[in-house]
Amino acid sequence: MVFGDDTKSIRTWEVKEGLNVFGAYITPVQIIIIATSIILVILVSGYLSWAKTGKALRAVAISQELSKFSGIKSDKIILISFAIGSALAGVAGILVALDVDMTPTMGMNMLLMGVVVMIVGGVGSIWGIVLGSLLLATAQNLAVWYISSQWMDASAFALLLVFLLFKPEGFLGKKIRKVEV
Repeated sequence: MVFGDDTKSIRTWEVKEGLNVFGAYITPVQIIIIATSIILVILVSGYLSWAKTGKALRAVAISQELSKFSGIKSDKIILISFAIGSALAGVAGILVALDVDMTPTMGMNMLLMGVVVMIVGGVGSIWGIVLGSLLLATAQNLAVWYISSQWMDASAFALLLVFLLFKPEGFLGKKIRKVEV
């Protein structure tokens, strides 16, 4: 409300034609976004795999009650996970704003596509989510190429529907089994 609802820009350089890569034009900002995303995925994956806090994060995600028996303070770990998620969302927002400017609703479509990617890739699997995002991007771009750009989001939800019907755990997700104690 303070800044208004008009589009804001944080770009200070002139817009140039992108580099031609296999017939697609990729701007320098998009290259920075891709490189930053790859670096962040590798860093987060390594943190969750090797750092003590990362392992605790995974333990709390699997079972908060059982992690307490191991001496993990789950409340502290949950706060750390929110901090990491917020930092990653902030970086993503800045990178997107460099490419397409800022509006009050600029992240809503990305949030919806993120949920689709999470379901398609498999909840709890970083590399499954990477594969899911590549599949979603391919499906959306093929829909634009063969049908029309207005069907881009519809193709994402068609992909989601296919996965929910035939493979609800996603690419690399694990089937949930009920266990009674």
